[in-house]
Amino acid sequence: MDQRNFYIETYGCQMNVSDTEIVNSILMEDGMQPVNEPNQAEVIFINTCSIRENAEERVWNRLKEFKALKKEKEGDLTVGVLGCMAERIRDKIMEKEKLVDLVVGPDAYRDLPKLLADVDDGRKAVNVLLSLEETYADVKPVRTNDNGVSAFVTIMRGCDNMCAFCVVPFTRGRERSRPAESILDELERLSDQGYREVTLLGQNVNSYNDGEHSFADLMYKASQVDPEMRVRFSSPHPKDFPEELLKIISEQPNLCNYIHIPAQSGNDEVLERMRRPYTRQQYLDLVDRMREIIPGVTLSTDIITGFCGETEEEHEDTLSLMARVKYDLAYMFAYSERGRTLAQRKYEDDVPEKVKKRRLSEIIEQQMNIQEELNKKEIGRRHLVLVEGPSKRSDEQLCGRTDTNKMVVFDREDYAKGEYVEVVITDCTSATLMGDPIKKSSIAEFEAEKITA
Repeated sequence: MDQRNFYIETYGCQMNVSDTEIVNSILMEDGMQPVNEPNQAEVIFINTCSIRENAEERVWNRLKEFKALKKEKEGDLTVGVLGCMAERIRDKIMEKEKLVDLVVGPDAYRDLPKLLADVDDGRKAVNVLLSLEETYADVKPVRTNDNGVSAFVTIMRGCDNMCAFCVVPFTRGRERSRPAESILDELERLSDQGYREVTLLGQNVNSYNDGEHSFADLMYKASQVDPEMRVRFSSPHPKDFPEELLKIISEQPNLCNYIHIPAQSGNDEVLERMRRPYTRQQYLDLVDRMREIIPGVTLSTDIITGFCGETEEEHEDTLSLMARVKYDLAYMFAYSERGRTLAQRKYEDDVPEKVKKRRLSEIIEQQMNIQEELNKKEIGRRHLVLVEGPSKRSDEQLCGRTDTNKMVVFDREDYAKGEYVEVVITDCTSATLMGDPIKKSSIAEFEAEKITA
């Protein structure tokens, strides 16, 4: 067969982005080539997300568009679904709606060449089996759509936490950790390719354990790969956050002073219904310890409002938790019931949609005010900014992130993507800092100046 082009559209979390890079590698190894537009491809994949209902809706709509494109191409197009939605909706999309030719779960990507051959032979192709071993440790991801500066590196797959609202254990299977050696090898390659920042990914990174290394061990080793490459991670769980890790972050200049620590709710009864095994006070104690050990650390969180049975008083507890912690960033959502979860089996989704929307609006409004208040305190401070590229509004300006994960926009002058630039903050919005560039710098130089200042 002639060389075929493939196109992948990715929805959902950073883990899905990382999975797409694994699929790129497997398909290119089989002689296929990636393209940037669906109408250039003979094979189209949608890498799907099941976390929230609106992500699934977008996938359904897109599949219908691709069905129309297939008709235009007189059938000379193969369409497949990858990832988290695959197992749950395979019958509907293949048999009832006839929208796709193949369905492949997140542990079956190695099987893609064979499954594509099955489709070529006129058969429908499905592999949604979950694995207890697959980590794709030996697959070298191919990054085709990133900025060439920052990259995601998956360190583990699956999840054992079984939070009541979450479908991930059912779509991604049980937790297993990738060998540390393969992770460190990937970091070395990224450093050699000029990447300046990596984010280590897992559903619960602080339970990482490959049999020899804990997550704290891995983070220390990651920091040693390249002292001029920043290292971030996402997401940890409040229930088992190691203090040793906080100390390592405070000691290693290239481990970023930013932690994403999902709270989900500020009320103990809701947390218990959600099967989040910590209390509000335990969470606040952890936040206090983070700030004590890592001065200047910034925090972000996930919040779900309108979970089953949530009362107005319980909602107020979430607002008060967010006001107490003062997060620099929050990902805030109204609860949407997902099939197969404990919440769907055990609880009634009884908070009216109108109430969910109102509570979400209250949470967002308060959070935006907090972010603006925190960002105003940044005015006059100096930050080391890693340049990611031109700003969205003007090619005359660049944008990049601080070590604390705040986006900064400043005049381009003669600075370039992938460089570290020292910037003094002059203004802000609730989402972005604005600044004046001072000079090109490095992590080592910036740290040395901080010590002598």
